[in-house]
Amino acid sequence: QVQLVESGGGLVQAEDSLRLSCAASGRTLSTYAMGWFRQAPGKEREVVAAISRSGTSTSYGDSVKGRFTVSRDNVKNTVYLQMNSLKPEDTAVYYCAATVTIFSGVYILEKNAYSYWGQGTQVTVSS
Repeated sequence: QVQLVESGGGLVQAEDSLRLSCAASGRTLSTYAMGWFRQAPGKEREVVAAISRSGTSTSYGDSVKGRFTVSRDNVKNTVYLQMNSLKPEDTAVYYCAATVTIFSGVYILEKNAYSYWGQGTQVTVSS
């Protein structure tokens, strides 16, 4: 199985940028479709972005479209989430997740489809 560790969170001001990283170990990352999710206090965990095994297909939650970009480096076994123009409503714990799929060009948006999760990294955006 794969182990996931997120990093890069922190406290920033509105309109700032952050880049989150998700480092995988234990299995080669190219086996997995990957996703980024977030959970704010009192709210359900929601999808932020998803990327296919190959990195050629991506999708985003409506609230982050045009501001966030997901990418992956299968050689470095790392997935990234570039977050620009951050807003206070982006404040949450951000999680990366992985799931095995035979389809290299398919992204997966459903959180219940993911088998492996990192411990999360806190992102706080002040106004």
